[in-house]
Amino acid sequence: MEASILSGFMLALWFGILTSISPCPLATNIAAISFISKKINTPKILLSGFLYTCGRMLAYVGVSVLLVSAILSIPDISNILQKYMNKILGPLLIIVGLILLEIIKINFKGFNAGEKFQKNIEKMGYVGAIFLGIIFALSFCPVSAGLFFGSLIPLAVKYKSSILLPLIYGIGTALPVLIFSVFISISSQLVGKAFNKLTSIEIWARKITGAIFIAVGFYYCLAHIFKVI
Repeated sequence: MEASILSGFMLALWFGILTSISPCPLATNIAAISFISKKINTPKILLSGFLYTCGRMLAYVGVSVLLVSAILSIPDISNILQKYMNKILGPLLIIVGLILLEIIKINFKGFNAGEKFQKNIEKMGYVGAIFLGIIFALSFCPVSAGLFFGSLIPLAVKYKSSILLPLIYGIGTALPVLIFSVFISISSQLVGKAFNKLTSIEIWARKITGAIFIAVGFYYCLAHIFKVI
């Protein structure tokens, strides 16, 4: 059981990391780093990065608690999920995999903060870093929406963890900001080089994860729906 939970933690962290380096979330993380880099003092940079991470974690936990608690609190839905979860996961993983590979393209517009709003948040100082994390976390795009709603939420339902798994996911989504907070305090050139590396890594990481999702999805379909394995 402990190994199973640990695998759930690792998956949640990977989903978060993959989200963080996907194009849309990466753009928001760059904006966050721009915000954080204005804190010239090194301890202030690190503190802002930590508070930004807390903001993202709070946003994901809030959404997760609402969704997972609602699902598990309704006996009929909870019983159906417990009985058919493995059958549901197969097609769901295939769909998310196709989204990650950009074979399926969807328009998903989440909350998007305007430039004026972001400037107002900057005036809030350290508290602004938390709100920036919350706002950017809720700015879903197809890839981040697919990973959060199509992968993390089913995982949270499976393990009945509406708080811990989303917390780990939130850490993963803000990991670049935490790392670059340290880089900024050392050298701005390192930040530029690291972002260039992340862009190339993201493409392969997303494609490999998408292919794995589709393969595992087909396995779940064959094993739990068609029962041929």
